[in-house]
Parts: sequence; structure tokens; C-alpha cells
Amino acid sequence: MELLLASVLPEARLLRIFTCVVRHQGFAAAQQELNLSTSAISTYMSQLESLVGVVLCHRGRGGFSLTPKGEDFHQEALRLLGEVDGFERYAAGLRGELRGSIKLGVLDSTVSDKALPLAEVIGAFTREHPALHLHLHVQSPYELQLSVLGNRLDVAIGAFHLRMNGLIHHSLYREQHWLYCSNTHPLFNAHQIPHETISQQRMVGRAYWSQTELARHGFKRSEATVDSMEGQLILILSGAFIGFLPEHYAQTWVDNGRLRALAPAAFGYQAPFGLILRRGRSKEPLIQKFRDTLKEHLS
Repeated sequence: MELLLASVLPEARLLRIFTCVVRHQGFAAAQQELNLSTSAISTYMSQLESLVGVVLCHRGRGGFSLTPKGEDFHQEALRLLGEVDGFERYAAGLRGELRGSIKLGVLDSTVSDKALPLAEVIGAFTREHPALHLHLHVQSPYELQLSVLGNRLDVAIGAFHLRMNGLIHHSLYREQHWLYCSNTHPLFNAHQIPHETISQQRMVGRAYWSQTELARHGFKRSEATVDSMEGQLILILSGAFIGFLPEHYAQTWVDNGRLRALAPAAFGYQAPFGLILRRGRSKEPLIQKFRDTLKEHLS
């Protein structure tokens, strides 16, 4: 397989070195992963730039940075390498074996979700296919979809309110969210709180929520924004804000008397979780095997 790829795509190794350097933001930081000296990395980068005919990056005392053309080339290199990896997996599947790597994306704070036993899924999958190298990435819903579209991820699991074209969605389950305040918030010990009062509290929203999504949950605006559930929890625990959290993620803090759900009958929603993959890749053996393993553990 390596010989076949080398004849079809002789610059594949240079592309992998390039993307590794970009990922680590410098030659020195990429040394360990590449098992190369900085001088060797520099030589390979120069070879790549000679092949392409443009300067891809700046390096030196000012630090590492991509040129504008380098930025565009990096995105295309990631896409191409994703296609190459997919071809490797396809060829291995024809031989009845699964090798190479699988890149899996997931939302943060899912480890406590009993409806998604991801640790058990990954354990079973890797035991069945020990030759595979697994990359696990934690990203926002928007980033997960972009990464799957760009072949930087093979599959991703999350709640995707706004679905991008070019992706296949497989519904999995629904995650319950409630509106919480902390024991240092003025509403924590209040009873029969009017819904209008709750809606007027300082609220922390998600960076990927639109104004329409915010209004759907009963609020006209948010006074703070976060990119992760951990950030959401920190701001709620501060007592300065109220906000939504997954029930499974908040439960430990509820049991310890640190959080309280506000008006569950009025403020609550279920986030539809699903598995996404790029259209045209559903028949790849590696993706099929992972999807089957996931399905077995969710049934």
C-alpha cells in the first residue's frame, strides 16, 4: 500500500510533515511526533515549497506563521490527506482488515452521559481492531461539522441544530437540558418564581446559539457567552448567571446542593444527538464498523 501511494502521490509524506508542523505551530514542537531533527524538517518544508512554487510559511525569530497562500494550501492538504487515508482504509477493507487511523469528534462533557457510553464503544471498537490508531477530538457543533466536511474527522457525535449540506445524519438519542442556578444565586432558595422573573436574570448562552435559538429557550439576550459546557458550569457556579446544562452533567452538583433546576416545567429542552459523516463515505468499512459498534451499545 505504501508503495502504491508513493507512486500515485509522491508528495504525500511532505504534506504530512507540513500539516504536522502547522498543528504544532513550529518545527521544534513537531520534532517528537515526526521523529526528525529541525534541520531535516526545514529541508522537507523547502522541498514542498519548491514543488508548489510558493512560500507556505514564515519561520525564524518572529515565530512560525502561515502565509495567506499557505493557509489555503493547508486546508487543501488536510482534505487531500483525508482522501488518501480513506483510500487506505478502503483497500485494507477489501483485504478483510482494518488498518490506518480513525478520527472521531465529539462534544465536550459527554463522559457522564449514560445514554452515550462512548468509552465502552471505543474500548470495544479498538479491541476488535487493534491495528487502528484512534484520534479523539473535542469540538463545538459548528467545528465538528466543518471538520467532517473537510475530512479532518471521519465521524462526529453531537447535537447539531443547524445542519450543513454535504453531511449524512444518523439520529441517536435526545439529551435532556434544564435551566440551573447555583446556591449563591438569589433565586436558589426562592419558591414559585414567576417565569418573567427568571427570563430577566443574567443568562449565559452558547457561542453557537443564534438569537432565534436563544429566544426559543425563553430569553431575549445573554450577558455572557461560552464555547464549552465546562465554561457554562463555571459561570453558573459563580452565582452571577443562570444557564442551561445537560442533566447528566449537572447531577453531581445538584446532589451536592450546589445547583438547582429552575421551573423545569417551563425551562427545559431536549437536544437531539446524532452521528454525522461526510456524504459519499458511508460505505467505507471503517466507518461502517464504528457505526455498527455504536449502534450495538446504544440499543
